[in-house]
Amino acid sequence: MVLLDEMKDWKDNVHFILVEPKEPGNIGAAARAIKNMGFKNLSLVHPSYVITDEALRFAHGAADVLESAVVFNSLKDSVRDKSIIIGTSRRKGRRRGVFVPAEPGAQRLFQIARSNRTGILFGREDRGLFNEEVEECGFLMTIPSSKKQPSLNLAHAVLIIAYELSKAEYTTADSTLFFPGLVDNEELSALYERIEKTLKLLEYIPHGRKNLSGKIIQNLKHLVGRSGLTDWEMKMFHGICSQIEQKITLRKDQPE
Repeated sequence: MVLLDEMKDWKDNVHFILVEPKEPGNIGAAARAIKNMGFKNLSLVHPSYVITDEALRFAHGAADVLESAVVFNSLKDSVRDKSIIIGTSRRKGRRRGVFVPAEPGAQRLFQIARSNRTGILFGREDRGLFNEEVEECGFLMTIPSSKKQPSLNLAHAVLIIAYELSKAEYTTADSTLFFPGLVDNEELSALYERIEKTLKLLEYIPHGRKNLSGKIIQNLKHLVGRSGLTDWEMKMFHGICSQIEQKITLRKDQPE
């Protein structure tokens, strides 16, 4: 469980994660953007480049953020210790979960980030986030833009989200509300696997219906991902699974 010091600056709990960025200038400009808004945590998933002369030029005044950026080989590694993962995208679709405009999405994320590590995913400059990456997200924030030119530059998108998130501290109606310590993504992944196995024991998911199994877990991820789970809630779900497993085992052991 990720339970952080509530007195710590909540912005330290927010991690901006760029997935496979290609342009050094965008990486540098993103570092500058988050520092402009008082953030400092930049993560890069399998970047083409990290620190180049171009990146340093675009990071003007934020070389410290750029140089301290953490590089990961996979998305799963980058979100492993995060309690809530939020994506950013303009491409909607039934498989891509719940979309929330940037301003209310940032307000909700602010409340969570006050006591939990959070990650905000930004996709590739040319292709955005893939569907399997979106599935890691509780919800998706979208930035309203013109239909004539809907695609934003990566660094511009980072700046807008960072601004909305920074602004949320002063505009959220109930700034005293905060989410308690939530379990991290690694613990949630283990819970999802156990729930899937339990559903199969119950024969809720018929044999050969792999697509149904994936759909149920995907929807469960989106449901939990919008608010997270406390340690007590996670233990409750594990307890329910244990009871079901015991009942089914006893039933199978009884002679007919």
